[in-house]
Amino acid sequence: FDRAKYAPASGVARGAYVIADAPGGDPQVLLIASGSEVSLALDAHEKLVGEGIRSRVVSMPCWELFEQQTPEYRESVLPSHVAARVAIEQASTFGWERYVGHSGSIIGMKTFGASAPLKELQKKFGFEPGRVVEVAKEVLRRP
Repeated sequence: FDRAKYAPASGVARGAYVIADAPGGDPQVLLIASGSEVSLALDAHEKLVGEGIRSRVVSMPCWELFEQQTPEYRESVLPSHVAARVAIEQASTFGWERYVGHSGSIIGMKTFGASAPLKELQKKFGFEPGRVVEVAKEVLRRP
């Protein structure tokens, strides 16, 4: 992805940072990802913004470093008033519930292993921008 368009990588030192934010105000939904899934979250973010949905993409490469930050910083990245959250993790979903809460969803592996070309697996398990957009809309509809 284009670092000229999105936030610089210096935020990595804090464990998590806002890489793309909602234009026009507070985000309605948070997309939280790490590693290669950040590109997927950014693609979904662009689609959501195109549909008038204010989304924020949070790159979260290190939970431990993020937890060491001040409560104010953590709140600035993951505002507690935004309950609609989607975590994207192509590995185990274990632990992500801490960041999505009861109202959020996790797109990730809940089974052990599969063998096929990468693109086929990504489609099968929902690691595509369209699926992330669907899940984001689902969490936005939750009470």
